[in-house]
Formats: sequence, C-alpha cells, structure tokens
Amino acid sequence: QGKVVESGGGLAQAGGSLRLTCAATRLTFSGQAMGWFRQAPGKEREFVATINWSGDSTNYADSVKGRFTISRDNTKNTVYLQMKSLKPEDTAVYYCARARYSTTRSGLHEYDYWGQGTQVTVSS
Repeated sequence: QGKVVESGGGLAQAGGSLRLTCAATRLTFSGQAMGWFRQAPGKEREFVATINWSGDSTNYADSVKGRFTISRDNTKNTVYLQMKSLKPEDTAVYYCARARYSTTRSGLHEYDYWGQGTQVTVSS
C-alpha cells in the first residue's frame, strides 16, 4: 500500500521559519500534482499550496502567498513546504497529499493519498 509521510513540524516563534518534508513511497509520484493542507483546532481542513507534476507551476492560498514556497524533487519522490515569516495563525496540523491529476489542484476531493500530518505551532 502506498503512502505519504510528513516530517519537519515543530515549534517556531513568530517571524521564524520551518521546512516541511513529504516523502511518498510505493506511489506513482512524478506524474501527479502534490499539495499541502492544514487544519487548525476547531476548523476545517484548508488548502495551503499545490505544485504540478513537473514542478514548474504552483498555487497558494492567499493567507500564505509570499511567505510559503512549495517545491518537489521527483528523483527523491519528495515534496517540500518552506515556511517563512510564520504567524501564530499558521498553527495547525499540516497534511501532505497526492492529487488525482497532474495539474495544480486546491480541492480536498481532488486528492487521494493523505499523510498523517505534522504539527506546526507558532508562538507569539
């Protein structure tokens, strides 16, 4: 059974940085778009960023645009989320997911494999 596994979460101060990593195993990776989502306590899971199969097209939620950068390395079946200028409102569990399609996608229903999530906590 294929899976994706996130890592790199933790505690950061406001204004700080974190880099999340998502590794895919036993999955078709290089031909599929990938995405990051997050879920804060008491809130619904929301879209954060997505990248197409080749890595030359990305899309971001307005709340993270200019602060977060998604990238991928198809030779390593890995996708990254570089987070800078973190804010307390970025606190959430961050999930990596594989899209059903090759182009960038922002809808939860457009993803089929999800990781277990990694906690990001930003203190003020």
